[in-house]
Amino acid sequence: MIIGSIIGLTIHPHLPERLKNITFQAIGIFTLFWGFTMALTTKKILLTIFAFVSGSIIGELLYFEFHLNDAVEHLKRKLKIGNPCLTEGIVTAFLIFCMGSMTILGSIEEGLGQPPSLYLAKSILDGFAAVALTAALGIGVMFSALPLFIYQAGLTIFARLLSSFLLEAVTNELSLSVV
Repeated sequence: MIIGSIIGLTIHPHLPERLKNITFQAIGIFTLFWGFTMALTTKKILLTIFAFVSGSIIGELLYFEFHLNDAVEHLKRKLKIGNPCLTEGIVTAFLIFCMGSMTILGSIEEGLGQPPSLYLAKSILDGFAAVALTAALGIGVMFSALPLFIYQAGLTIFARLLSSFLLEAVTNELSLSVV
C-alpha cells in the first residue's frame, strides 16, 4: 500500500481520470469474483448473511464513519495540517482497505493458522488501489497504512486467541474453508 501510494504521488499529474476509473472497476470486479468464490465454499450461508448484516448495522449504530472523520480532523488540527483532501484520503482509504471482507477474513484466516492467501491477494489489490486513490486524493491515503496494520494485526491476534476455544465447524465457516 505504501509503495502504491508513492507511485500514485509520483504519477498523479500524469494519470488520466479514465485510467483511475478503469483501475477501480477492475479491482471491484476482481473483489466481487473473489467474494463469490469464497461464498460458494460456505456451508452456512445464513451465518454469512447474518455476519454481513449485523456488522453493517453495528457500524452504523456506533457512527463509525462519523467518529473516524472526527478523529482525522482532530489529528489535522493537532498537527496543523491544512490539506483539505487529507481527511478524505485517510477516511476513504481506511474504509476501503480496513473495512472490506478480505481484511477481516484474511486476518481470521491468518489467525487460525491457514496460509495467508487472502492477505496476499488483498495486498496486490491494495497496491493497485493505492496508486489510483493517492493520485486522486493525495498523501492521506498513505497515512491509512498505520491503522490498517494495527487493525489487521489486532484481528489476527484476536482470531489466534479464540482459535483454541472455537469448534472446528465454526473455524471452517470463519475462514470459509471446506472441510
